[in-house]
Amino acid sequence: MRVDYKTLEDNFERVLIKHGMKISDATKVARMFALASADGVHTHGLNRFFRYVSMIDKKEIDLEKSISLVASLGAIEVYDGNLGPGNLNAIKATERAIELARTHHVGIVSLKNTNHWIRPGYYGLLAAEEGMAALMWTNTCANMPVWGSLEAKLGNNPVVIAIPQEDGMAPLLLDTAMSMFSYGKLEKFVMDGVSCPVDGGFDKDGNITRDPEKILSSRAPLPIGYWKGSGLSLALDMLAALLSSGRTVNMISPEPEIGLSQVFIVFDIKSLPDWRLSIKRMKDALMDIKSSTPIDPHRPVRYPGEGLFSERKKSMAEGVYCNDELYKKLLDM
Repeated sequence: MRVDYKTLEDNFERVLIKHGMKISDATKVARMFALASADGVHTHGLNRFFRYVSMIDKKEIDLEKSISLVASLGAIEVYDGNLGPGNLNAIKATERAIELARTHHVGIVSLKNTNHWIRPGYYGLLAAEEGMAALMWTNTCANMPVWGSLEAKLGNNPVVIAIPQEDGMAPLLLDTAMSMFSYGKLEKFVMDGVSCPVDGGFDKDGNITRDPEKILSSRAPLPIGYWKGSGLSLALDMLAALLSSGRTVNMISPEPEIGLSQVFIVFDIKSLPDWRLSIKRMKDALMDIKSSTPIDPHRPVRYPGEGLFSERKKSMAEGVYCNDELYKKLLDM
């Protein structure tokens, strides 16, 4: 079904307030969840909302806490998330990194002891809307095997790269986990009753499979690039923990997944020499990508993030696509 965007956002806000979140915070969080669904990122929109509320009810998220400064080192600042709402912590960390970039040309904020940031790309878009580029990542609990093993000892550690564009073009937005499919995507495949479109992980016997239920059961999704993704995941985990003085993957329990380490780097590209020429070159490169001959003539080649804004435009005009049962569950909360 399709639901009016404002109606969906209002229902998210209503439920969050009912479960103890103050109005100003609930408004921000409701917008994040509603935009995720509107942009077609259903794994971090309506589909994820109930787990978020459950963490609030279980006191795994402390609604009264926020980030606090640990160290200030010029362009670099270290914060403690104090187990507050991970998405609100991430918004504040991004906003602070933007402020630092305006002063130092680059702003680096590291964050320890925080919670799941929900939709990673949201924070990259915050920077792009300010005309800045961004590189951000988080570690997670152990939910992906080290290459050569079936034992989950690595996180799938999502990474965001955002680069603003001009002339009405959508920002380049890469928002990707280190596994072939995130757990949210695997859960959506199960909900939709479909298989992974490509090999997605291992079953409990070590066989490569496209069956999302078997991958969820084994907790052994394939790393992107096989051994390369495994190594990149480890490096991201180590660097996030190092820069934030936070926890590494082996210190984070799967249930509840709290106490994460994150990094937010923002670049003021307009302080760089010949930045306008660089923007033009990026546009030319993206247009060259888009001119590629598609394998399927009905599916033109797009750059990362391009489809998001066309989906948002459709959602605002026609309503946000929602799973019928999940939307009814939201209304009943």
